[in-house]
Amino acid sequence: MTQTTIRGEVELSFEKIRSFVAVDVTDSVVLQKIATCRAELSRTGADLRFVESENIHATLRFLGEVSVSVLDQVKNELAQISFQPFVIELTGVGAFPNPRRPNVVWIGMSRGAEELQWIFSQLEPHLRQLGFPADRKGFSPHITIGRVKSGRNRDALFSSIMGMSDLQFGSMTVGSVKLKKSTLTPKGPIYSTIYELLAKS
Repeated sequence: MTQTTIRGEVELSFEKIRSFVAVDVTDSVVLQKIATCRAELSRTGADLRFVESENIHATLRFLGEVSVSVLDQVKNELAQISFQPFVIELTGVGAFPNPRRPNVVWIGMSRGAEELQWIFSQLEPHLRQLGFPADRKGFSPHITIGRVKSGRNRDALFSSIMGMSDLQFGSMTVGSVKLKKSTLTPKGPIYSTIYELLAKS
């Protein structure tokens, strides 16, 4: 019995968890407008794989495959960060690397980007102390809503994206930042919250 327990603990210590730090989009009105946008993009016939409504978020920092013990340290470091509730406003559809050759379709921010950047700038030194390499891409505030799987109907997709470049999706108050786990499945990733850092009221 003791050996079984020890073996379980050893296996757990070597378990790798795909994880990231993010702000979830939970406002029902905003999510409905995003769903309408997805439907419009889908009508182009482009080869798109959309992010499910329950998974829509703004990524602050992707951590990759991380051990349970390191994630515990990340939680401790994240707990040292402080921020007050703030509002983000989602505006405009765009694509990476550009709308002509899109790989990722996103929604931008006309408000709240500076606050997210502030949280990122607090978090980054803590992650560096834990051995995480610097984020080469830096922080780009956006909400990913879909990924382009092929070049099918690319021109129609380009026109649709450009036609929604100023589209307003509404605003929401950010009251927490979450450390999340991503479980990859054939039907898409499943996200769950490992730790939630609440804003200081």
